[in-house]
Amino acid sequence: MKRFVWRLQRVLDVKKIEEKTKRAELMRVTETLAGRQGELIMLRRSLAELAGQIRRKEGAERLKEQEHFLRWSAGADERAKGLEKEIAELIAAQKEKIAEVVKARRFREGLEKLREKAKEQFVKEAERLEQKELDEAGVVGFVRNLRDEEKKEDLQYQETGL
Repeated sequence: MKRFVWRLQRVLDVKKIEEKTKRAELMRVTETLAGRQGELIMLRRSLAELAGQIRRKEGAERLKEQEHFLRWSAGADERAKGLEKEIAELIAAQKEKIAEVVKARRFREGLEKLREKAKEQFVKEAERLEQKELDEAGVVGFVRNLRDEEKKEDLQYQETGL
């Protein structure tokens, strides 16, 4: 039986590679997003811890610390706003990448279904041709047997003279 060859196999292979690439891009965006969210959480936590430490202090030391905290927190707030903006952009990019991965997966799965149908059709056709050949071989064998029997009968008839 000849080997199954599907004309769209290269397209399927390319789509598989494309899906893997898009998954890798999605993972990269997701990792970056997680990193930025972690940075924002750590920044907010450090601000809250520093504010808590300042509340526990008293008098002139507290005023000095508050002044330092206010200067530092202004920059930290700017950094937090920048991180929030970057996180929003990364979330949008992540959603876009997820849509791309889903689209690529659906396309690949559609091609795989087409391939399976084509393979099933190929196997059915091959089995049909094989059965046809077997039937023809059986008919030829039967005809040969009949012919051989007729020759034997003719020989016996000629020998007996009947």
